[in-house]
Amino acid sequence: MTSNPPTPAAARVAQVIADNLLPATVRIEAPPTGAKPSSYFAVVNPADQASFAWLREQSAEHAKIAVTQALDGQQKWAARPARERAGILRRWADLLIQNKQVLAELLHLEQGKPMAEAEGEICYGASYIEWFAEEAVRVYGSTIPGPNPAKDIVVVKEPVGVVAAITPWNFPNAMLARKAAAALAAGCAIVAKPAAETPLSALALQQLAIRAGVPAAAFALIVGTDAKGIGEVLTQHPAVAKFTFTGSTKVGRMLAAQCSGTVKRLSLELGGNAPFLVFEDADIEAAIAGVLLAKFRNAGQTCVCANRILVHDSIYDEFAERLAEQVEQLELGPLIHPQAAAKVATLVDNAVAAGATIVRKGSPPSEQKGRAALSSWFGGVVLTGVTAEMAIAREEIFGPVAPVLRFSDERQAIALANDTEFGLASYVYSRDHGRLWRVAKALKFGMVGMNDAAISNAAAPFGGVKQSGYGREGSQYGLDDYLSIKYLSVGGQ
Repeated sequence: MTSNPPTPAAARVAQVIADNLLPATVRIEAPPTGAKPSSYFAVVNPADQASFAWLREQSAEHAKIAVTQALDGQQKWAARPARERAGILRRWADLLIQNKQVLAELLHLEQGKPMAEAEGEICYGASYIEWFAEEAVRVYGSTIPGPNPAKDIVVVKEPVGVVAAITPWNFPNAMLARKAAAALAAGCAIVAKPAAETPLSALALQQLAIRAGVPAAAFALIVGTDAKGIGEVLTQHPAVAKFTFTGSTKVGRMLAAQCSGTVKRLSLELGGNAPFLVFEDADIEAAIAGVLLAKFRNAGQTCVCANRILVHDSIYDEFAERLAEQVEQLELGPLIHPQAAAKVATLVDNAVAAGATIVRKGSPPSEQKGRAALSSWFGGVVLTGVTAEMAIAREEIFGPVAPVLRFSDERQAIALANDTEFGLASYVYSRDHGRLWRVAKALKFGMVGMNDAAISNAAAPFGGVKQSGYGREGSQYGLDDYLSIKYLSVGGQ
């Protein structure tokens, strides 16, 4: 131990280690004297940029070993009755809820979410584990009438095998939970690389899975900063049958190309540029509440964030002003790191230089003002006068900025909404149910919230179209991505 007392964050992590919710390999002091700087990496609190835990680097070689072990572990796990696997998953979900407070504190420390949001993510992640526990016993096959009386056609579903996953930092518990739960429910083993910014949430999730009864070989984590080297193993190893990734479209394209040599099953949940359409007959209060949820959750760092707020001319000024009043009152957490805040600031500055106007700007919490070191903080912003040509309307912002664009009729609104390479989430608010259905059908997105901004839940198929990827997570369809269909032709009867 160092001679200095641990910070409050490190002290809390020490208690979590003592409670066996984190492996003992997590350190709460700096690496020992003489250790190579490259042998450990730090976990940083985005609120104050202070390192509060250290982990030993794992490499591509560790990933290879984990995949080899998972190959044997998967066969043993798949051999267990589906009801037994389901019971283990249910215990895992129960353990998440029982330890919700501690898991939320870990998430808060390494990712920056306010505690209420962090607790919400733990419950969200648990809901996927519970859902797939129930789906594990419903992997049904079928029989099909044969072409003649002497032949039967039987269709069965089998686990694809070893699954590799790379998960993001913005929902480090829930994104890993919904991939791992689906894979394990199907009888697959999973080897996952969580984001280096948020390894503690992933490690705690894995520890609880093992405590519930999931074999360690069936659920392995590779923690480290060598994203390129580890990623190449997970995408190119011949023993990996399926690869799943949540992250940017740019990285997703690269990973998909790496998978092509071994023709792996792929699920990609990539970038978004979600439009939020507000028609003149919408319930304005409900629409504003929807924007606050869809845009400013997790300080705007979600893939389904409302990236462009499209508002009808007749209510544009009123809507923007009322939205700005609400945004000014929001309490937001920090962005994940200073570079993220700098990118958002550049997008805002460029939009203003091109003619947009800052209606009103929120501020970081009062105790953070004036402290230059806290450069991850970025107050909420509402921008008017934004046009479709501006970068802020074309790029995924990933920050608490709401660009408000005008439209004059339904046709123009649909055209503006669809004018993007992305196709993940979209939202439309109107009291006219005929319009709601027309617009929803015309929007080229995998998910549409109709007078609803809370579209993510375990029962719904989450995923996109176009450059936002393919495959679905959650729902009855989410299990299919981890199963292969086998046809048995039965003759001689």
